[in-house]
Amino acid sequence: MTELHPQFLTDPDGERLSVVLPIAEYESLMERLEDLQDLEDARDALAQIERGEEDIIPWEAVKAEHGL
Repeated sequence: MTELHPQFLTDPDGERLSVVLPIAEYESLMERLEDLQDLEDARDALAQIERGEEDIIPWEAVKAEHGL
């Protein structure tokens, strides 16, 4: 993972209010979060299949349905 270089915006008492990141670091973090969400969604889908809650459509059937 990319090393972060945050800058903190503080109130007059020095309490952190906000964080500023270079755009490349922000985009890298957002991409990582999206990847983690995709992984969680895939794991959930596999668990549903394993529990018999979702039907599996064979690839050959999908290809035939779409004329591939």
